[in-house]
Amino acid sequence: MARYRFVLPVALSVLLLVMLGALGAGRYAIAPVHIVQALAGGGDATTHVVVWQARLPRLLAAAMIGAGLAVSGATYQAVFRNPLVAPDLLGVLSGAAFGAASAILLGASGAGVQAGAFGGGILAMATGLGVARLLGGGGLLALVLGGLIANAIFTALISLMKYVADPQDQLPAIVYWLLGSLAQVGWGQIVWLTPALVLALVPLLAAGRIMDVLSLDDDEARSLGVPARTWRLAAIGFATFLAALTVSVAGIIGWVGLLTPHLARLLVGAPHRRMVPLSAVLGAVGMVLADTVARTATPGEIPLGMLTELFGAVAFVLVLRRLRQDVA
Repeated sequence: MARYRFVLPVALSVLLLVMLGALGAGRYAIAPVHIVQALAGGGDATTHVVVWQARLPRLLAAAMIGAGLAVSGATYQAVFRNPLVAPDLLGVLSGAAFGAASAILLGASGAGVQAGAFGGGILAMATGLGVARLLGGGGLLALVLGGLIANAIFTALISLMKYVADPQDQLPAIVYWLLGSLAQVGWGQIVWLTPALVLALVPLLAAGRIMDVLSLDDDEARSLGVPARTWRLAAIGFATFLAALTVSVAGIIGWVGLLTPHLARLLVGAPHRRMVPLSAVLGAVGMVLADTVARTATPGEIPLGMLTELFGAVAFVLVLRRLRQDVA
Protein backbone atom coordinates (compact mmCIF):
# COMPACT_ATOMS: atom_id res chain seq x y z
CA MET A 1 0.00 0.00 0.00
CA ALA A 2 2.87 2.35 0.81
CA ARG A 3 4.33 1.67 -2.61
CA TYR A 4 1.01 2.50 -4.26
CA ARG A 5 0.81 5.80 -2.36
CA PHE A 6 4.18 6.67 -3.82
CA VAL A 7 3.74 5.34 -7.36
CA LEU A 8 0.30 6.86 -8.09
CA PRO A 9 1.29 10.48 -7.32
CA VAL A 10 4.46 10.00 -9.34
CA ALA A 11 2.41 8.66 -12.27
CA LEU A 12 0.00 11.59 -12.03
CA SER A 13 2.93 14.02 -12.01
CA VAL A 14 4.39 12.33 -15.08
CA LEU A 15 1.00 12.63 -16.79
CA LEU A 16 0.86 16.37 -16.10
CA LEU A 17 4.41 16.86 -17.40
CA VAL A 18 3.72 14.79 -20.51
CA MET A 19 0.54 16.76 -21.21
CA LEU A 20 2.41 20.06 -20.78
CA GLY A 21 5.10 18.84 -23.18
CA ALA A 22 2.47 17.67 -25.68
CA LEU A 23 0.82 21.11 -25.68
CA GLY A 24 4.15 22.67 -26.63
CA ALA A 25 5.30 20.09 -29.18
CA GLY A 26 4.61 20.46 -32.88
CA ARG A 27 5.49 22.51 -35.92
CA TYR A 28 4.54 25.59 -33.91
CA ALA A 29 6.62 24.99 -30.78
CA ILE A 30 5.42 26.73 -27.63
CA ALA A 31 7.49 27.35 -24.50
CA PRO A 32 6.00 26.13 -21.19
CA VAL A 33 5.61 29.67 -19.84
CA HIS A 34 3.58 30.65 -22.91
CA ILE A 35 1.44 27.52 -22.54
CA VAL A 36 0.60 28.49 -18.98
CA GLN A 37 -0.24 32.01 -20.11
CA ALA A 38 -2.51 30.68 -22.87
CA LEU A 39 -4.30 28.31 -20.47
CA ALA A 40 -4.87 31.24 -18.13
CA GLY A 41 -6.42 33.24 -20.97
CA GLY A 42 -3.41 35.41 -21.74
CA GLY A 43 -0.59 35.33 -24.28
CA ASP A 44 -0.68 36.19 -27.96
CA ALA A 45 -3.62 35.28 -30.18
CA THR A 46 -1.80 32.64 -32.24
CA THR A 47 -0.62 30.71 -29.19
CA HIS A 48 -4.09 30.91 -27.66
CA VAL A 49 -5.70 29.43 -30.79
CA VAL A 50 -3.10 26.66 -31.16
CA VAL A 51 -3.40 25.62 -27.50
CA TRP A 52 -7.16 25.89 -27.04
CA GLN A 53 -8.49 24.92 -30.45
CA ALA A 54 -5.88 22.60 -31.98
CA ARG A 55 -4.00 20.80 -29.22
CA LEU A 56 -5.92 20.84 -25.93
CA PRO A 57 -9.07 18.98 -27.09
CA ARG A 58 -6.94 16.39 -28.85
CA LEU A 59 -4.76 16.04 -25.76
CA LEU A 60 -7.73 15.54 -23.45
CA ALA A 61 -9.23 12.98 -25.84
CA ALA A 62 -5.95 11.05 -25.95
CA ALA A 63 -5.73 10.95 -22.15
CA MET A 64 -9.35 9.83 -21.73
CA ILE A 65 -9.12 7.20 -24.47
CA GLY A 66 -5.88 5.81 -23.05
CA ALA A 67 -7.43 5.59 -19.57
CA GLY A 68 -10.57 3.97 -20.94
CA LEU A 69 -8.71 1.33 -22.94
CA ALA A 70 -6.40 0.52 -20.03
CA VAL A 71 -9.24 0.10 -17.53
CA SER A 72 -11.21 -1.92 -20.06
CA GLY A 73 -8.25 -4.24 -20.56
CA ALA A 74 -7.62 -4.60 -16.82
CA THR A 75 -11.28 -5.49 -16.33
CA TYR A 76 -11.27 -8.15 -19.05
CA GLN A 77 -8.12 -9.70 -17.65
CA ALA A 78 -9.73 -9.88 -14.21
CA VAL A 79 -13.10 -11.33 -15.16
CA PHE A 80 -11.63 -13.85 -17.62
CA ARG A 81 -8.73 -14.70 -15.31
CA ASN A 82 -6.39 -14.42 -18.27
CA PRO A 83 -3.53 -11.86 -18.51
CA LEU A 84 -3.49 -12.07 -22.32
CA VAL A 85 -7.00 -10.83 -23.10
CA ALA A 86 -7.79 -7.32 -24.32
CA PRO A 87 -10.79 -5.08 -25.09
CA ASP A 88 -11.38 -6.86 -28.39
CA LEU A 89 -12.13 -10.14 -26.62
CA LEU A 90 -15.85 -9.90 -27.38
CA GLY A 91 -15.19 -8.53 -30.86
CA VAL A 92 -16.03 -4.99 -29.76
CA LEU A 93 -13.23 -3.34 -31.77
CA SER A 94 -14.08 -5.18 -34.97
CA GLY A 95 -17.78 -4.54 -34.35
CA ALA A 96 -17.16 -0.84 -33.87
CA ALA A 97 -15.06 -0.76 -37.03
CA PHE A 98 -17.89 -2.46 -38.92
CA GLY A 99 -20.36 0.11 -37.61
CA ALA A 100 -18.13 2.97 -38.72
CA ALA A 101 -17.57 1.41 -42.14
CA SER A 102 -21.31 0.93 -42.60
CA ALA A 103 -21.94 4.57 -41.72
CA ILE A 104 -19.31 5.70 -44.23
CA LEU A 105 -20.92 3.57 -46.94
CA LEU A 106 -24.26 5.20 -46.15
CA GLY A 107 -22.72 8.62 -46.68
CA ALA A 108 -22.49 9.64 -43.02
CA SER A 109 -19.63 11.68 -41.65
CA GLY A 110 -18.53 13.07 -38.31
CA ALA A 111 -21.12 12.30 -35.64
CA GLY A 112 -22.84 9.75 -37.87
CA VAL A 113 -19.68 7.66 -38.19
CA GLN A 114 -19.07 7.91 -34.43
CA ALA A 115 -22.61 6.79 -33.70
CA GLY A 116 -22.20 3.89 -36.13
CA ALA A 117 -18.95 2.83 -34.46
CA PHE A 118 -20.47 2.93 -31.00
CA GLY A 119 -23.55 1.02 -32.10
CA GLY A 120 -21.40 -1.58 -33.87
CA GLY A 121 -19.33 -2.16 -30.73
CA ILE A 122 -22.42 -2.72 -28.59
CA LEU A 123 -23.88 -5.01 -31.28
CA ALA A 124 -20.68 -7.08 -31.27
CA MET A 125 -20.86 -7.42 -27.48
CA ALA A 126 -24.48 -8.54 -27.71
CA THR A 127 -23.56 -11.02 -30.44
CA GLY A 128 -20.75 -12.49 -28.37
CA LEU A 129 -22.97 -12.86 -25.30
CA GLY A 130 -25.75 -14.36 -27.44
CA VAL A 131 -23.40 -16.94 -28.91
CA ALA A 132 -22.10 -17.72 -25.42
CA ARG A 133 -25.65 -18.38 -24.24
CA LEU A 134 -26.24 -20.75 -27.16
CA LEU A 135 -23.01 -22.56 -26.31
CA GLY A 136 -23.99 -23.14 -22.73
CA GLY A 137 -24.50 -20.09 -20.58
CA GLY A 138 -22.19 -17.58 -18.96
CA GLY A 139 -19.17 -19.77 -18.24
CA LEU A 140 -15.73 -18.44 -19.06
CA LEU A 141 -15.12 -20.83 -21.94
CA ALA A 142 -18.49 -20.03 -23.52
CA LEU A 143 -17.85 -16.29 -23.20
CA VAL A 144 -14.40 -16.59 -24.76
CA LEU A 145 -15.70 -18.68 -27.65
CA GLY A 146 -18.60 -16.27 -28.12
CA GLY A 147 -16.16 -13.38 -28.31
CA LEU A 148 -13.94 -15.17 -30.81
CA ILE A 149 -16.91 -16.02 -33.02
CA ALA A 150 -18.25 -12.44 -32.85
CA ASN A 151 -14.81 -11.12 -33.72
CA ALA A 152 -14.58 -13.45 -36.73
CA ILE A 153 -18.05 -12.46 -37.92
CA PHE A 154 -17.43 -8.71 -37.76
CA THR A 155 -13.93 -8.99 -39.21
CA ALA A 156 -15.45 -10.73 -42.22
CA LEU A 157 -18.13 -8.05 -42.46
CA ILE A 158 -15.42 -5.35 -42.44
CA SER A 159 -13.77 -7.08 -45.39
CA LEU A 160 -17.12 -7.12 -47.17
CA MET A 161 -17.57 -3.40 -46.51
CA LYS A 162 -14.14 -2.66 -47.98
CA TYR A 163 -14.89 -4.85 -50.99
CA VAL A 164 -18.11 -3.03 -51.92
CA ALA A 165 -16.85 0.46 -51.02
CA ASP A 166 -16.13 3.06 -53.69
CA PRO A 167 -12.32 2.82 -54.15
CA GLN A 168 -12.04 6.53 -54.93
CA ASP A 169 -13.83 7.94 -51.92
CA GLN A 170 -15.33 5.51 -49.41
CA LEU A 171 -12.53 2.94 -49.24
CA PRO A 172 -9.81 5.46 -48.24
CA ALA A 173 -12.13 6.83 -45.52
CA ILE A 174 -12.77 3.34 -44.16
CA VAL A 175 -9.08 2.43 -44.18
CA TYR A 176 -8.17 5.71 -42.46
CA TRP A 177 -10.73 5.01 -39.75
CA LEU A 178 -9.38 1.50 -39.22
CA LEU A 179 -5.86 2.89 -38.79
CA GLY A 180 -6.96 5.14 -35.91
CA SER A 181 -6.45 8.87 -35.48
CA LEU A 182 -7.32 11.83 -33.24
CA ALA A 183 -6.82 14.41 -35.97
CA GLN A 184 -10.53 15.23 -36.23
CA VAL A 185 -11.22 15.54 -32.49
CA GLY A 186 -12.60 18.87 -31.30
CA TRP A 187 -14.46 20.28 -28.32
CA GLY A 188 -17.72 18.82 -29.61
CA GLN A 189 -16.41 15.29 -29.05
CA ILE A 190 -14.96 16.21 -25.65
CA VAL A 191 -18.32 17.52 -24.44
CA TRP A 192 -20.10 14.20 -24.90
CA LEU A 193 -17.10 11.90 -24.40
CA THR A 194 -16.31 13.13 -20.87
CA PRO A 195 -19.61 12.29 -19.10
CA ALA A 196 -19.98 9.01 -21.00
CA LEU A 197 -16.46 7.97 -20.06
CA VAL A 198 -16.94 8.92 -16.40
CA LEU A 199 -20.19 6.93 -16.34
CA ALA A 200 -18.31 3.76 -17.29
CA LEU A 201 -15.00 4.42 -15.53
CA VAL A 202 -16.25 5.20 -12.03
CA PRO A 203 -17.99 1.83 -11.40
CA LEU A 204 -14.95 -0.10 -12.62
CA LEU A 205 -12.51 2.00 -10.58
CA ALA A 206 -14.68 1.46 -7.51
CA ALA A 207 -15.05 -2.30 -8.06
CA GLY A 208 -11.46 -3.28 -7.29
CA ARG A 209 -12.36 -5.70 -4.48
CA ILE A 210 -15.08 -7.29 -6.62
CA MET A 211 -12.54 -7.84 -9.41
CA ASP A 212 -10.22 -9.51 -6.91
CA VAL A 213 -13.02 -11.96 -6.14
CA LEU A 214 -13.84 -12.47 -9.82
CA SER A 215 -10.22 -13.47 -10.34
CA LEU A 216 -10.95 -16.53 -8.16
CA ASP A 217 -12.83 -19.64 -9.21
CA ASP A 218 -16.61 -19.26 -9.36
CA ASP A 219 -17.07 -21.67 -6.45
CA GLU A 220 -14.70 -19.64 -4.28
CA ALA A 221 -16.50 -16.43 -5.29
CA ARG A 222 -19.87 -17.90 -4.35
CA SER A 223 -18.48 -19.06 -1.02
CA LEU A 224 -17.62 -15.41 -0.33
CA GLY A 225 -21.19 -14.38 -1.11
CA VAL A 226 -20.44 -12.82 -4.50
CA PRO A 227 -22.76 -13.72 -7.42
CA ALA A 228 -19.88 -14.24 -9.85
CA ARG A 229 -21.93 -14.56 -13.03
CA THR A 230 -23.92 -11.37 -12.45
CA TRP A 231 -20.88 -9.30 -11.54
CA ARG A 232 -18.86 -10.74 -14.42
CA LEU A 233 -21.50 -9.82 -16.99
CA ALA A 234 -21.83 -6.33 -15.50
CA ALA A 235 -18.05 -5.81 -15.62
CA ILE A 236 -17.94 -7.05 -19.24
CA GLY A 237 -20.73 -4.64 -20.11
CA PHE A 238 -18.97 -1.61 -18.64
CA ALA A 239 -15.62 -2.62 -20.16
CA THR A 240 -17.17 -3.10 -23.58
CA PHE A 241 -18.96 0.24 -23.31
CA LEU A 242 -15.57 1.87 -22.62
CA ALA A 243 -13.90 0.15 -25.57
CA ALA A 244 -16.73 1.02 -27.97
CA LEU A 245 -16.62 4.60 -26.74
CA THR A 246 -12.93 4.93 -27.54
CA VAL A 247 -13.32 3.41 -31.00
CA SER A 248 -16.19 5.77 -31.78
CA VAL A 249 -13.81 8.72 -31.29
CA ALA A 250 -10.38 7.51 -32.36
CA GLY A 251 -10.87 4.41 -34.50
CA ILE A 252 -9.00 1.19 -33.82
CA ILE A 253 -6.26 1.62 -31.19
CA GLY A 254 -4.62 -1.67 -30.30
CA TRP A 255 -2.39 -3.00 -27.50
CA VAL A 256 -3.05 -0.28 -24.91
CA GLY A 257 -5.66 -2.36 -23.13
CA LEU A 258 -3.44 -5.43 -23.16
CA LEU A 259 -0.08 -4.02 -22.10
CA THR A 260 -0.90 -1.23 -19.63
CA PRO A 261 -2.36 -3.49 -16.90
CA HIS A 262 0.82 -5.57 -16.98
CA LEU A 263 2.93 -2.50 -16.29
CA ALA A 264 0.59 -1.49 -13.47
CA ARG A 265 0.84 -4.95 -11.88
CA LEU A 266 4.60 -4.77 -12.10
CA LEU A 267 4.59 -1.46 -10.22
CA VAL A 268 1.94 -2.00 -7.51
CA GLY A 269 1.03 -5.68 -7.56
CA ALA A 270 -2.11 -7.61 -8.46
CA PRO A 271 -4.84 -6.15 -6.15
CA HIS A 272 -7.27 -4.42 -8.50
CA ARG A 273 -8.16 -1.58 -6.13
CA ARG A 274 -4.60 -0.36 -6.72
CA MET A 275 -3.83 -1.75 -10.16
CA VAL A 276 -6.92 -0.46 -12.02
CA PRO A 277 -6.55 3.25 -11.05
CA LEU A 278 -2.84 3.12 -11.87
CA SER A 279 -3.67 1.46 -15.20
CA ALA A 280 -5.94 4.41 -16.03
CA VAL A 281 -3.14 6.92 -15.38
CA LEU A 282 -0.51 4.89 -17.25
CA GLY A 283 -2.89 4.39 -20.18
CA ALA A 284 -3.42 8.14 -20.36
CA VAL A 285 0.35 8.75 -20.30
CA GLY A 286 0.98 6.18 -23.02
CA MET A 287 -1.74 7.49 -25.32
CA VAL A 288 -0.68 11.11 -24.94
CA LEU A 289 2.91 10.15 -25.77
CA ALA A 290 1.82 8.05 -28.75
CA ASP A 291 -0.41 10.78 -30.16
CA THR A 292 2.33 13.38 -29.72
CA VAL A 293 4.78 11.21 -31.65
CA ALA A 294 2.13 10.49 -34.30
CA ARG A 295 1.61 14.17 -35.09
CA THR A 296 5.20 15.42 -34.69
CA ALA A 297 7.57 12.66 -35.86
CA THR A 298 7.10 13.31 -39.59
CA PRO A 299 5.81 16.18 -41.76
CA GLY A 300 2.68 14.13 -42.41
CA GLU A 301 0.79 12.65 -39.46
CA ILE A 302 1.33 8.96 -38.72
CA PRO A 303 -1.91 7.02 -38.05
CA LEU A 304 -2.13 6.53 -34.29
CA GLY A 305 -3.29 2.93 -34.52
CA MET A 306 -0.35 2.04 -36.71
CA LEU A 307 2.04 3.50 -34.15
CA THR A 308 0.51 1.65 -31.20
CA GLU A 309 0.53 -1.60 -33.18
CA LEU A 310 4.24 -1.20 -33.94
CA PHE A 311 5.39 -0.41 -30.40
CA GLY A 312 2.79 -2.70 -28.84
CA ALA A 313 4.02 -5.73 -30.73
CA VAL A 314 7.57 -5.12 -29.52
CA ALA A 315 6.43 -4.58 -25.93
CA PHE A 316 4.28 -7.71 -26.09
CA VAL A 317 7.40 -9.82 -26.56
CA LEU A 318 8.68 -8.49 -23.23
CA VAL A 319 5.32 -9.23 -21.58
CA LEU A 320 5.35 -12.81 -22.85
CA ARG A 321 8.90 -13.26 -21.59
CA ARG A 322 7.90 -12.02 -18.14
CA LEU A 323 4.83 -14.29 -18.05
CA ARG A 324 6.97 -17.25 -19.01
CA GLN A 325 9.41 -16.43 -16.20
CA ASP A 326 6.53 -16.18 -13.73
CA VAL A 327 5.23 -19.60 -14.80
CA ALA A 328 8.71 -21.10 -14.57
